[in-house]
Amino acid sequence: MLDHRLTEQRNPRSRRIDLLSALEITDLINSEDQKVAPAVAEERETIARAMELAVDAFRRGGRLIYVGAGTSGRLGVLDASEMPPTFGTDPEMVQGIIAGGYGALVRAREGAEDEPEDGGAAVEELAVGPADFVLGIATSGTTPFVHGALASARELGARTGLLLCTPPPPEVVQEHDVVLAPLVGPEVITGSTRMKAGTATKLVLNTITTGAMVLLGKVYGNLMVDLKVTAQKLQDRGERILMETLDVDRDRARELLGEAGGHVKSAIVMGKLGVGREEARRLLEDAEGLVARVVGDLL
Repeated sequence: MLDHRLTEQRNPRSRRIDLLSALEITDLINSEDQKVAPAVAEERETIARAMELAVDAFRRGGRLIYVGAGTSGRLGVLDASEMPPTFGTDPEMVQGIIAGGYGALVRAREGAEDEPEDGGAAVEELAVGPADFVLGIATSGTTPFVHGALASARELGARTGLLLCTPPPPEVVQEHDVVLAPLVGPEVITGSTRMKAGTATKLVLNTITTGAMVLLGKVYGNLMVDLKVTAQKLQDRGERILMETLDVDRDRARELLGEAGGHVKSAIVMGKLGVGREEARRLLEDAEGLVARVVGDLL
C-alpha cells in the first residue's frame, strides 16, 4: 500500500486473517487491541494539555467542540452527549460536529468528509470565538472537513487541537495549540480505523472530558456529585451518593435531595454543614464548585 499514513499501512500480523478460524481471529484482534492503552499513555502530556485547554475554555464561558467525520465524528458526538447526564453540564458546554450532519451518526456519508468549506461553515454556524477550544479528530490526519473546520476556528480566534493516529507533520504541530498522536499501528483490517484508532480516540476523549470535569469540581472523591435528578436512575444514584458521603439512610437521603432541588452537591453541603439550599449554593460558588473545599476531603 503506497501510503505514508500509519493508519493505511498493512499489518504484517494479519496478512492471512482470511484463513483463520473464529477463535484465531478473536485472539489476533485482542492481541492488537492490547497495543492501544500503551500508545495512549505515550501521549499523556498532550492529553493533559488538551484537558487544561478545555478547562480554561469552560472557565472563560467557552466550549469544547469536537469536529470529525465518520467514526471520529461519531465518537466526538458520543463523548459530548454523555456530559449532561453524567456531570450535569449544559448541553452547549461540550459539542460535537460530524461531517454530513447528525444523519451521519446512523448512516455513513463518506463523501461528506471531502469538503473543507463545509467544515468551516459548521464552525461558523456555531459562532465559535476566542473563548472556545476546538479539537479536530482525524485518525488519518488528513480529513479535509476537519482541517477546514480548524482553519476557520483559528481565524475566529479559538484555540485548536488535532487528534490523529499517524505521526503528525511538523507544520501541523506548529499550527495548533496541542496535537495528540497515539500511534496504535496498522489496523488488523487495513484502513479500518474504527478499530484500534477508534478505541484510542475514545480513551483520549474520555480522559480529556472526565479530567476536565474533575478539575471543575464536578467530582467529590471519585463520586459523580454534580448531577441533577432527571430520571429514576439518577434519583437512585443521587440517594446512594448521599448515603455514602453523609452516612445517612435512604429516607434521609431522599429528603435532603428534595430540599436541594435534586442537586446532589448542594445536598452534600446541606447535610454536612446543616445549612439551607441557598447558603449551600453560595458556599459552592465561592469554592469554584469544589465540594472538598467546603466540607473537607471524602475519605
